[in-house]
Amino acid sequence: MSSVWGFSQEMITLYGISLLGFILRKTGTLNEHTNDVLTQLILYGTLPALILLSLDISFSFTLVKELTLLITMSIFILTISCFIAAWMRKHSKLPDQQKSVYEGLIIFGNQGFIGYAVSYLLFGDKGIVIATMFNLCYFVLIWTYGIYLFTKNKDRINWRNIFFNPGIVATLIGLIFMFSPLSWPEVVANGLESVGKMTIPLSMILIGSLVANAHPKEFFTSLKNQYLWKSAFAKLLFIPLFLLPFAFFSVPFPLLATAVIVSGMPSASTVSLYAQRYGADALFGSFGVLLTTLLCLVSIPILYWICTIIY
Repeated sequence: MSSVWGFSQEMITLYGISLLGFILRKTGTLNEHTNDVLTQLILYGTLPALILLSLDISFSFTLVKELTLLITMSIFILTISCFIAAWMRKHSKLPDQQKSVYEGLIIFGNQGFIGYAVSYLLFGDKGIVIATMFNLCYFVLIWTYGIYLFTKNKDRINWRNIFFNPGIVATLIGLIFMFSPLSWPEVVANGLESVGKMTIPLSMILIGSLVANAHPKEFFTSLKNQYLWKSAFAKLLFIPLFLLPFAFFSVPFPLLATAVIVSGMPSASTVSLYAQRYGADALFGSFGVLLTTLLCLVSIPILYWICTIIY
């Protein structure tokens, strides 16, 4: 129980940083372009640096085993997510403009921002390595099936953007270093560390700024929508629990805990961006992202607590 309490305290620290982002945005210190700038800075600068630094580790057969386990768990939980989301969409009574958004909110989580922050919080640099390997399949899925959900057109998927986005490129380069004798020179490694470690606080400031953009009256009105709550429950708690049986296959605790918690991240803001771009209900998506972002302050410690009980 003490480890859970310690984890909860660390989570409060993270959300304290997001509160700073909220205050800075509300007071106008950060302007209306902040979210776009921070997103670009993290995606194209600090996160790739963090991935490159974290994957600069010595090759071992244990590493290959861990990579295999993580990819297996990732494919398994993403498949489950897609089936559950499709079933929930089919049985919903939402307008057509909200159905794709509803499905996207259930499948896609904020694994690239809060996911890395929590993984680092739990297991340090090792947590980043685990999260990076676990997220490999997710990044491909959100750039392919994520777009397909809103367009139902495979021709709209830009394969160049998928395999040349900075997260995938950094991961592939990192894997080359991980499975070879290569290593970054000390001066480069120091630079990657300085830039990469900014990912965690910047991500939380971005989350706070995103929350600050919501209009309180509209948000509280949206809370009456039962489907937002259903998607939040499925995304934050129900779906991640499908990974727990892997504990009986001797999956190490850091791997399973990270996989479960990363799978329970709040809905990705990318869903709202897709909705805006392809003519769906972006406001519905924004409120879904906001609701899960607020609720994960409670749900993430619950998932961690469940993992510690199993082990």
